[in-house]
Amino acid sequence: MYYDDLPLWAYIGKIEDDSWTADGKGQKYFLFTHVKFDALYNGNQVIEIHAFSDPSHVVDVTEDVDVKVEFTYSIFWTETNMLYDSRMERYSRASLLPVLHQSHWFSLVNSIVIIILLMGLLTLLFTRHLKNDLRKWSIGDEDEEKEVGWKYIHGDVFRSPTKLPLFSAVLGCGTQLLTMISVLFALAFLEILYPYNRGALPSSIFVAYILTSAIAGYRSASFCSQYGETGWERSALLTGILFLGPFVFISLTLNILATYHGVTAALPLGTILVIFLVYTLVALPLLILGGMVGPRHKSDPQSSPVTKKGPRDIPSLAWYRKTPAQMFIGGLLPFSAIALELHNLYATIWGYKVYTSPGILLLTFVILIILTAMLSVGLTYFQLAGEDHAWWWRSIMRGGSTAIFMFGYAVFFYFKSDMSGALQTSFFFGYSTCMCYAVFLMLGTVSFQASLLFVQRIYHAVKSE
Repeated sequence: MYYDDLPLWAYIGKIEDDSWTADGKGQKYFLFTHVKFDALYNGNQVIEIHAFSDPSHVVDVTEDVDVKVEFTYSIFWTETNMLYDSRMERYSRASLLPVLHQSHWFSLVNSIVIIILLMGLLTLLFTRHLKNDLRKWSIGDEDEEKEVGWKYIHGDVFRSPTKLPLFSAVLGCGTQLLTMISVLFALAFLEILYPYNRGALPSSIFVAYILTSAIAGYRSASFCSQYGETGWERSALLTGILFLGPFVFISLTLNILATYHGVTAALPLGTILVIFLVYTLVALPLLILGGMVGPRHKSDPQSSPVTKKGPRDIPSLAWYRKTPAQMFIGGLLPFSAIALELHNLYATIWGYKVYTSPGILLLTFVILIILTAMLSVGLTYFQLAGEDHAWWWRSIMRGGSTAIFMFGYAVFFYFKSDMSGALQTSFFFGYSTCMCYAVFLMLGTVSFQASLLFVQRIYHAVKSE
């Protein structure tokens, strides 16, 4: 429960075991019908508030029958000298309790250790293998060149990816979502957005998503136009619906379900119409504007080696070089680094906890991006070393595979929680799916960008045939 952005908790009922009941007919369930509020105020502003259930006002709801219940409350006002600006400090101190503080530090140390190990492996890869390959190619010894697998596909690695408009739309959506998350973190550090104001968070997400639509259109159209004179219009259109389409469908379905059950989570029709008008009149023009500007600022296609007319046949690959194995590795390690903080985030969204450490959340997000990029570089090298030049879509898949592990953990979190019923289940899995889908697009974009920079670097470091 929240009052003026202040969280408060109270018991809504009690359960009496059969050992406490006089008739011995089993457990009895009682619902509290009166709540006492104790509020501290300074002037006309509430500084602190507590809620207490009154056990003397109860209704027996053991029987599965309709019961008419009248709820009442009382409030006691107490004046205090505490300033309004410092009213959130008690909740921030609660997040720094020894147990919670240690769990945050353990999560960060675990993530840093994984980064150090990966850096060591990549350093070994570059110093002993990649530099050796480049040295062999620069010498020009044909016998030694046969050992360098990735150099034979230099005419295919920069070939246009299949389903180019869709690929460009993925990059556009991922870039937009990354920008939106960065804006939200900036608002959090400026204390404009804080974790207790749950009403401001959805509004900030909506405004940030609307304003970053131009970035999505620009990124999508710019990339698409590198490999074709036409088609950026289709990529911009796909960018506008790739993430928003599934999200709107799930949100409207859940809103209809909430309206049917008569809960306050349902948005009124007027609010839905306002959101639709704002997106139509603001976001769509920005998306189109970005799409029109993007082709004019595309990168020089001559900066990449010229591709051959026909694609080279990909040889048979071992199981650990194929997409499922690389997705497993590319998703498991980043997920293991953020698992503890992910639990705290889920407990904040779906439970009673309040996440008051945006700095730790930002560090975790940065670590997640670094791990995704490092793994993408290493796995791309192993793929190219096997003379497999179809790295474009695979870089997206292995980077975004962390979202699959996140959704798996969401399923585990649900069954470990006390949530039940069609409404709670639908809301949990519906919005968890949207959140994991957004993470897939973001990390897929990060993974591809890291792989692209790596591929451009190694192929520009050698002489062209």
